[in-house]
Amino acid sequence: MATKQQRLTTIEERIEELRREIDGIIDARVATIANDSPGVPAGVIRNLLTARVPSCRCAQYIELCAKEAKAQD
Repeated sequence: MATKQQRLTTIEERIEELRREIDGIIDARVATIANDSPGVPAGVIRNLLTARVPSCRCAQYIELCAKEAKAQD
């Protein structure tokens, strides 16, 4: 019986995939805010969203989600 060889994903690949996904989420949030704030550069908006959190994208994502959850309450 032939078995299909599975490709193992390294932790580095998973981290890079998560970073890309988080960057996409942050970029979407920046675009939403930029639509309501004409003239404010996207880089400034991104810095305002992420500056209070360490440079780790995962921590930034968790902080943004926590703020969004509080806003919905």
